[in-house]
Amino acid sequence: MNWGKVFYMFFTLMSLTTSAAFLYEHSVVALFIAGSVNVISTLLKIGVRNILSAELLAGSLVADLHLIPAFFALQFYQNEPLAIGLVIGAVIANLYTIFVSMIESSKEKVDF
Repeated sequence: MNWGKVFYMFFTLMSLTTSAAFLYEHSVVALFIAGSVNVISTLLKIGVRNILSAELLAGSLVADLHLIPAFFALQFYQNEPLAIGLVIGAVIANLYTIFVSMIESSKEKVDF
């Protein structure tokens, strides 16, 4: 089992679910947690040498660049509609990352 992949998939899923939690309950704390978890996920993907590693990192960076401005929009400008829109973009980016990870997993050679 590739524990590195387990950890970055865990943090990608955590980012997705905490972003979804924000969409349910518009809380600055939930948005901060989603952004923090997504940044950790991005850092874990740096240096990964897989077939689609560039696509995985790009998807995670897109989610970062949605969640961080969403936090600032909600915390400092109280612009909830903008924050919700940006979080929806981050959810789509995280879904893309999970989809690419599934494709990559299906292409990996398994040695028994």
